[in-house]
Amino acid sequence: MCGIIGYVGSKPAVDILKDALTRLEYRGYDSAGIATIADDTLHLCKDKGKVAEVIKNCNIDNLPGYTGIGHVRWATHGGVTRDNAHPHCDAISQIAVVHNGIIENFEALKSRLVKKYHFKSDTDTEVIPHLIREQVDAGLSFEEAFFAAIRQLQGSYALIAVSTLADGKLFAARKDSPMVLGLGKDANFIGSDVLSFLPYSREAVYIEDGECVVMTKNTYQIYDLNHTPKKRESVAITWNLSEAGKDNQDHFMIKEIKEQPFVIRQAMMQDTRLLNRMAIDILRAHQVIFVACGTSRFAALIGRYVFSKIGHTFSDVVMASEFGYFSDSVDKNTMVIAISQSGETADVMDGVKQAKAKGATVYSIVNVEGSSLARMSDKALYLSCGPEIGVAATKSFTAQLCLLYLLAFAMDGRLSEGKEKLLEISSLIEKDLQTNLSEISLIAEKLKDKRDFYFLARGINFAMAGEGALKLKEVCYVHAEGMPAGELKHGTLALIEEGTPVIAICPTDYTYTDTISNISEAMVRGATVIGISNANQSIFAEWIKIPEVEMIFYPLVTVIPLQLLAYHSAIVRGFDPDKPRNLAKSVTVK
Repeated sequence: MCGIIGYVGSKPAVDILKDALTRLEYRGYDSAGIATIADDTLHLCKDKGKVAEVIKNCNIDNLPGYTGIGHVRWATHGGVTRDNAHPHCDAISQIAVVHNGIIENFEALKSRLVKKYHFKSDTDTEVIPHLIREQVDAGLSFEEAFFAAIRQLQGSYALIAVSTLADGKLFAARKDSPMVLGLGKDANFIGSDVLSFLPYSREAVYIEDGECVVMTKNTYQIYDLNHTPKKRESVAITWNLSEAGKDNQDHFMIKEIKEQPFVIRQAMMQDTRLLNRMAIDILRAHQVIFVACGTSRFAALIGRYVFSKIGHTFSDVVMASEFGYFSDSVDKNTMVIAISQSGETADVMDGVKQAKAKGATVYSIVNVEGSSLARMSDKALYLSCGPEIGVAATKSFTAQLCLLYLLAFAMDGRLSEGKEKLLEISSLIEKDLQTNLSEISLIAEKLKDKRDFYFLARGINFAMAGEGALKLKEVCYVHAEGMPAGELKHGTLALIEEGTPVIAICPTDYTYTDTISNISEAMVRGATVIGISNANQSIFAEWIKIPEVEMIFYPLVTVIPLQLLAYHSAIVRGFDPDKPRNLAKSVTVK
């Protein structure tokens, strides 16, 4: 996944583009670049490295002009090199393009274009400026050439083009990759998400699949691929700029971990009628299927549990990337609940499209209002947790759990009771955060040389073992495995050696006795057991205390210690937890 931004206005483009790329860096950070138009000349600066490094090394500050595009890259085609960095230009440097997505037919296009034009990169993106160049050389205006080129592309794309042949204009197109317009005063923007232009615009226009945009500093026009105009109203941007900052914290990840008591209270502020309506529809469905990826899938696993335990309804969870292989039984009587922080996750979107094609009802739980998933769904619940910048999901996971609990209680006719219980838990978490912040950093220091970790739990806590392992993998680059404690002796016990860290999630609920028994087997084989529990045990080498809560709510009080362990482990190992290698915030390509 990559981040793109386009600006046309009355102020120097480079200042705004640099600022935007800094906020977009969570979407990709192996290279970056900016192109501007001034005095009938295309000015380009790009290189590999993080945004700050590229700005410093490439003299970007000297780029002139009031129209420009920028890009932060997470490599999909071609290695991490300066030539592969965006923007990409045509052979005579009159056209520049930035692109997020994958052009599936780029090899066929390139095999034809390479006979006419010189290519500099290994990327699929570079075919786009050459394709537009070909149409211009055939006698079309730049705008006509842009549309003619876009109609030849297959695959996914959110792309923006600028040209010396059309100074003062931005040209953009979208298919299966997010794109949103920002409207300002004597300035307009196009970006991957509203964060890119949040300080400069309070109005957004969301672009749909198969649409193109032509924009000046005062106007915008949306078209279909045949260049036929379309109408679209703008919507207010609800996020605040302050929510997108670090708030004097060292990293976004720790800031967002600390926000979670507030996040629970925010997530509870839902339309009661909508929650009850959705709960009734879930109860009436013949089958209920959760579709999600990564952290959101672990939230879905807990959702399945609370739907059964509280809502007395069976449901299933399918990884979004696998959904197509299990969709034969999906029909008009199926309820699909899609969970995605960004609302743009490619595998989730693909599964939802398949479900809707079979007549299923789709409800979604998302954070980004106006996202593709939210617009495609029959009904949507919003996390209301503000922008999540850290690549490793933290507060969005807790907000997802909160909404799933609310739905489950609504299914049982006890929504008010559920809200009261969640409010109590938010206060417990707030108090517990202060204790765990310092204690967990000391545990992370003791474990900083370990390379293999095993997270064990049973029942509803099993999903937390998986999520805890995922967090550690994401930001510390170690092997971490989350598994049901009862499966330890079916193979994994052979991997336990002297000093192997075993993180045991074992509150004193119905799983406690069996989990302790499994952990004991690991301990006698030399494991260092870190217990996450409301009660201490002699087999714990380290004890991370959690508050005692009703059994069904233990995931909400175990998640923060797991997140803190991952965060502090990254810090003591010298890694930036906000920018884990090879990962991007929202995976918008399959």
